[in-house]
Amino acid sequence: MAKQETLISVENLTKWFPVSFGFFSTILARKQLFVRAVDGVSFDIKKGEIFGLVGESGSGKTTTGKLILRLIEPTSGTIRFKDQEITALPESKLKHLRREMQIIFQDPYESLNPRMTISNIVSEPLLVQGLGNPAENKEKVTKILDDVELVPPKEFLFRYPHELSGGQRQRVAVARAFILSPEFLVADEPVSMLDVSIRGEILNLMVSLVEKYGASFLYITHDLAVARHMCDRIAVMYLGKIMEKGSIEKIVYEPLHPYTRALISAVPEPDPTLKRSEIVIKGEIPSPMNPPSGCRFHTRCPIAQFPLCKEKEPSLSDFGDNHVAACHLIGSSSWQKHIALKK
Repeated sequence: MAKQETLISVENLTKWFPVSFGFFSTILARKQLFVRAVDGVSFDIKKGEIFGLVGESGSGKTTTGKLILRLIEPTSGTIRFKDQEITALPESKLKHLRREMQIIFQDPYESLNPRMTISNIVSEPLLVQGLGNPAENKEKVTKILDDVELVPPKEFLFRYPHELSGGQRQRVAVARAFILSPEFLVADEPVSMLDVSIRGEILNLMVSLVEKYGASFLYITHDLAVARHMCDRIAVMYLGKIMEKGSIEKIVYEPLHPYTRALISAVPEPDPTLKRSEIVIKGEIPSPMNPPSGCRFHTRCPIAQFPLCKEKEPSLSDFGDNHVAACHLIGSSSWQKHIALKK
């Protein structure tokens, strides 16, 4: 089997947002405070691959996606797209890059301009990039609307977003993202605002478009059940750090990190007769402005050992088949008891 070519490579990516409490508060604090939204994240995405970022709200998933697209500027680290470093690419060259990198936002009610027709919304990326003439662009818009199953397209061209359902609006957002035939897309919780009854349709649509256009996806979600359906590989994030990373089979069926196991235990099972022990994470996710020392998960970890977990930050270690995790206790007796819990 041929080795897949790397499309996106991220190394030690960091984003710290400065916090301002006003002039006098800053003086009294005697130092600048930061929200450590993303704090040393590394991964790569292959061509044609759907790579998932999973974790609770506040773990840094959305910020990571925006950093890769250069919608916000990184504090440090490197981002490479097709072997070209784009971390500090000047604004004059970013416009051309936008042809190949797009995003599908979470909220279809906020991401579409209510004063524009569907035709204008979907064709806008072509106009911004100076591509095609009106006749060619109309043909492209009609084709992409057909691809996202807004059929017949002519019935949608001159309608406005408020005339569409939530699912139809998100199809329009998907069409707008694919109109330039990009090689890479970020999908930021694209079905979380939709009714459960139509989420599967949108997810299957995106999978089919990935196969048709040969695109790669960074799929951001808090739902491991959705990630299992969508993704080839997954990285589990917690408080700006990657806790575990590997293939979908390894993460779902052979999870190593206690945090990953807790997320999996929270996924509902369709079989009412199935009995399993639920792993409960106590407390709330700590503030990214003052993250815990050592392992960032130790304040909520059911098997944490002190002072080790509190004082020393674990590194990502490879446990075979490119399955990596950041935990001091993997393989220990306490960890063995933990994984012995029935699913």
